[in-house]
Amino acid sequence: MSHLRLPPDTHMAPHSTSLCFSGTLCFTRLPPLPLFSSSALSLPVSRQFTRMSSSSSSIDSVPSPPDNAIVLGCGGIAVDFLATVDSYPQPDDKIRSTSLKVQGGGNAANALTCAARLGLTSRLISKVANDSQGKGMLEELEEDGVDTSFLVVSKEGNSPFTYIIVDKQTKTRTCIHTPGDPPMLPADLSQSSMLSALDRANIVYFDVRLHETALVIAKEAGRKKIPILVDAEKKRDGLDDLLQFADYVVCTAKFPQVWTEASSTPGALISMLLRLPKLKFVIVTLGEEGCLMLERASKAEVLQSQETDIESLVETLTHRKDSTTTFPTCVSSETTKLKADGIGTVSGRLFLGTAEKIPPDELLDTTGAGDAFIGAVLYAICAGMPPEKMLPFAAQVAGCSCRALGARTGLPHLTDPRLVPFLV
Repeated sequence: MSHLRLPPDTHMAPHSTSLCFSGTLCFTRLPPLPLFSSSALSLPVSRQFTRMSSSSSSIDSVPSPPDNAIVLGCGGIAVDFLATVDSYPQPDDKIRSTSLKVQGGGNAANALTCAARLGLTSRLISKVANDSQGKGMLEELEEDGVDTSFLVVSKEGNSPFTYIIVDKQTKTRTCIHTPGDPPMLPADLSQSSMLSALDRANIVYFDVRLHETALVIAKEAGRKKIPILVDAEKKRDGLDDLLQFADYVVCTAKFPQVWTEASSTPGALISMLLRLPKLKFVIVTLGEEGCLMLERASKAEVLQSQETDIESLVETLTHRKDSTTTFPTCVSSETTKLKADGIGTVSGRLFLGTAEKIPPDELLDTTGAGDAFIGAVLYAICAGMPPEKMLPFAAQVAGCSCRALGARTGLPHLTDPRLVPFLV
């Protein structure tokens, strides 16, 4: 299938907006800014990784990506206008930015860019407008090897864009998103295109941004028995329906309790596995605290063992983790019956992953760190990594992404020396 191309004489939509940095931070109308950069930031390998890879590990020993592994994603794509400021402004302030970067963004587009750099064949279903920003987004994705032939291009309207204010003082970012118009509808994606996109796919990923289209794809993927990963960032329209098809869920720290109304995160993870019988594992990302993963035991692994309180088990794993290392690690339980008071019991394993301890002077921007984590999890699933390897690997990929401005600049390739110790 040939790529959908935008004509060369594209224009910004009349009502679209750009971000101006001429001494002060201001939101105004500007000509198009087709400024995209897909180059990765080259950083020195930190001491601990030099030590880890000083044995037999080397770039030459990095395993090849899974043969012809294909990931299909459906969801958000955008242009990110990233402004770095010394500190977040107070109401009615006028402040200066210290830097500006314009590059592609959007959860699904970021995660698939990460997966592509790690060696997977990445296909994206989304929608852009026939404007210069849409053209720039397609070109940037294609440069990273993402298949854009299934993207829908609207003749009119505006492509999605996001203003992102990166606070150097608090190491946080604030996003102001403007959706694309017109929005994507299931009718925009023909049956033949959907079937072509799903052809030979090893896994399908949804960020729940285009929920109506995603549900149509999820039903077909389910019929074809293609595994599905859902990014449960927060409650969204259509999320509950998509979760019923999910084999894997990666969610943010607050989501499990909000969705299940459980009193704690560990109890909420048990509730999710009970409510979603198809679910094989759920991961909750906890920022600098790492992540917590609950994996359902297979029928062959189910043991008639004594029940273990999941809250107590989390405490045990927390005491077992090595707090002295700076690189990501993982500790896990044995397969057992896990119980949460007032919720129920699930047979499975609990994993506690740590995050990389990034030196403050190297931590530049957390934008897209969750997308990088998901991109690495997609790779790990296709590569058949066990959770003990998958969680540190995904955390390291996310850590790499935090060392550069923007969601994609710092995304590593599979041969990056910082990843080698996690692949051998």
